[in-house]
Amino acid sequence: MSVYKTLVRERRHQEALRLPLPLPTPEADLWNRTLSPSPLSFSTSNSCGTDNLSDLEKLVILGHGSGGTVYKVRHRKTSAVYALKVLRFGKDVAAMAEQQAAQEAEILRQVDSQFVVRCHGVFDHGFTDIYGGGDLCFIMEYMEAGSLHDVLRTRRRLPEKLISVMAQRVLEGLNYLHSMQIVHRDIKPSNLLINNKGEIKIADFGVSRVGRCTARERDSSMGTCAYMSPERFDPEGWNGDCSDGFAGDVWSLGVVVLECHVGHFPLIGQEQKPDWTTLMCAICFGERVQMPETASPEFRNFVWRCLEKDWRMRGTVKELLVHPFVTKDNSGFSEELVGYALHC
Repeated sequence: MSVYKTLVRERRHQEALRLPLPLPTPEADLWNRTLSPSPLSFSTSNSCGTDNLSDLEKLVILGHGSGGTVYKVRHRKTSAVYALKVLRFGKDVAAMAEQQAAQEAEILRQVDSQFVVRCHGVFDHGFTDIYGGGDLCFIMEYMEAGSLHDVLRTRRRLPEKLISVMAQRVLEGLNYLHSMQIVHRDIKPSNLLINNKGEIKIADFGVSRVGRCTARERDSSMGTCAYMSPERFDPEGWNGDCSDGFAGDVWSLGVVVLECHVGHFPLIGQEQKPDWTTLMCAICFGERVQMPETASPEFRNFVWRCLEKDWRMRGTVKELLVHPFVTKDNSGFSEELVGYALHC
């Protein structure tokens, strides 16, 4: 254990759990400006027909994240409802944040899948205020039932059949993304959204990448540390420099699946503080995760295949798509998931 602590001390200074939340935009400013599409802007084949933000009426704030705010909005002409994700670039983090946002915009321009939250357009007005920052706005598909995180916060645990439905859809989404060489890098309950049909879709590509990552990306801790795989936490110890990144998404899904069953983050004790040191020790050096006695054999094997520490031995998305845990007959359980979500 002393060797592990030494390793943690040596690397701890390299890691940052979160980017600071940029300075807020005065609300009146944001909603009174007319934003014309810039070179970053685009419309998909399912465009919402919005030329600028003045076409949208703000209804309510859906949530705050690292770097911005998400609003529920309504198109004034069509009454269609969307989610508007507004990223705010403060002067101190403008260069890195804008680079990540441009990558996110490019990914959203490419993707078109029933398993991924759809983007209808991106607006970059190039506005620079006294803080030296600006905004980037994404018009997104509105997911009425919120996130898996919302469900777990109220229900704590889900039945295995609902977990199976969730895992199957996330795997389909990852299979699509990986076929396009896109690595999500931040699969977690709050990035898995649910619509009023009970369909779970992957959201938030703020730390995603296309193709093999650079040395700078490997050295950064972008994403949520609790759901990171061993090879992302410790590339040297787990030969992460040779990984294509896809296996890291599988690890994250395995953590989410187990969390849905036990009702809490499963890799550390409920009494432990989830700081960087505790998480690294558990993820990189901890014993094989213990399964709840109530879990079925199929569930246990599925999670173990996801949470294999050596990424070269971990289950692949294509392998897991035909795993007995997700191929069982789960007809009707999407509707049950809607009930779980809408009655939180």
